[in-house]
Amino acid sequence: MPQLTDDCFAQGGKMMTVAEALAVIDAVAKPVTDGEPVDLGQAAGRILAEDVVADQDVPPHDNAAVDGYAVFFDDLDGTGETRLPVGGRIAAGHPLGRAARRGEALRIFTGAPMPCGPDTVMMQEDCSVDGDHVIILPGIKRGSNRRSAGEDIAAGSVILSRGRRLKPQDIGLAASAGRSRLTVHGRLRVALFSTGDELRDPGEALIPGTVYDANRFALSALLDGLGCAVTDLGILPDDLDAVRDALGAAAASHDLMFTSGGVSVGDEDHVRAAVGELGSIHFWRLAIKPGRPLALGQIGKVPFVGLPGNPAAAMITFLRFARPLILRLSGASHVAPLLFRVRAGFDHKKKLDRREWVRARLETGDGGDLVAMKFPREGAGILSSLVESHGLVELP
Repeated sequence: MPQLTDDCFAQGGKMMTVAEALAVIDAVAKPVTDGEPVDLGQAAGRILAEDVVADQDVPPHDNAAVDGYAVFFDDLDGTGETRLPVGGRIAAGHPLGRAARRGEALRIFTGAPMPCGPDTVMMQEDCSVDGDHVIILPGIKRGSNRRSAGEDIAAGSVILSRGRRLKPQDIGLAASAGRSRLTVHGRLRVALFSTGDELRDPGEALIPGTVYDANRFALSALLDGLGCAVTDLGILPDDLDAVRDALGAAAASHDLMFTSGGVSVGDEDHVRAAVGELGSIHFWRLAIKPGRPLALGQIGKVPFVGLPGNPAAAMITFLRFARPLILRLSGASHVAPLLFRVRAGFDHKKKLDRREWVRARLETGDGGDLVAMKFPREGAGILSSLVESHGLVELP
């Protein structure tokens, strides 16, 4: 179960900085799922629960890097043409089957195992054939176009480390080392719901005063992209008993719970009250924009994340705060996003002590560098701003 210490998120007085909040996540969030073996074809996007150690060298034998002729370098004339008889043919998967003889060239193809003895491969484009002989020009270096055993992976080395979120290239590397299964952390079981009498599911008819629930679908997609097993609890009414019952039931069978909105201090913000009755809720008074209110609590030892109700703010705070929490709980070792410096193509005024995220597109400047262009509307409820943006400019 999640290892969240009681009241570790409770904050009062001065607002927390982003760095302080992320440091708390690093300190208190521990993996909550055990390892399970999965077939290699099902491992992409999962998080490794063990180091992957290579049992053998990759490649397992010296092999040719090009189509050409395998020769003994010492048989070549360093100042003029060398004429050698072609004594055999070696294709990938078909070793020569004998020791090579001095004074002969062997026709060889890319990936074919190098025979014992020859140490150099001459590219076929740099050779000419005369009957059963090949003519080799001078100038090649010893060992050219020969790939050594273990050049990619050395036997006994750790090729993928525990806590790594597996990418397609990781799957390929594991396959090249002969692994057919990998032990990964189980999928984080996440309960997701929205609250509000004003919300309707897409496809339903709207009546005056109602809007469609966008957050639940956007958050579900984000959670799915992080490998979570999501339970959609739908839309809960503005009723304390209904919210409390749903939260209590979800806590019994999930590793994490999410909602958006309903965690402020208004009369109809029943989520905050329900979490408080069942466990505890702590407001992160963060110096950020957009993003307030943002809350983290727990029911027993099951964390609860309350995101802002405005769609753009909900997604931005998810990416910067909920995502690292999810990855930590899922067993990942690296959870921070990659940040890149770009040139600002806009003016922006902000409070001195507040971290802000500006939605922006990247364009190519006159000098070929990347320039960030701010989306013209900054409202926390303008979800189209994220659709039209390439990313977020983080202003310290």
